[in-house]
Amino acid sequence: MSPAVKYTLGRIGLFVAAFLVLLPFPLSIFLKLVLAVLVSAALSWFVLRGWREQYSLQLQNAVERRKTEKTKLRSALAGDDSPERPAADEPDHPTDSQQSSTNSEQR
Repeated sequence: MSPAVKYTLGRIGLFVAAFLVLLPFPLSIFLKLVLAVLVSAALSWFVLRGWREQYSLQLQNAVERRKTEKTKLRSALAGDDSPERPAADEPDHPTDSQQSSTNSEQR
C-alpha cells in the first residue's frame, strides 16, 4: 500500500477514534469535532511518524525523478547527446533580460 494512502487512512482513523471517545461527553457536536481534530493532529505527530517519513521520502524521490526527467528532456530538445545537470546558481527559467536578448537575437 502506498505511504500516502497509509498516512491518510491513519489520520482519518485517529480522528474517528478521538471523536468516538468524545461522543459520550455532554458537549456540542461542533466542539466535539474541533477537539477530535486537535487531539488527532497531536497524536498523529507522534503515532504516525514512521508513515509520515515514508510519505515524505516518496515525495522527495518523485521530485528528484522529475528533475532528472526534465533535464534529460531539455538536453534532448536542445540536441545534446549527454544530459548535463544545470549549475546550482543558474535559474531553471531564463530571466527577463536573458529572454529579451534571446528574442532580439532571433529577429
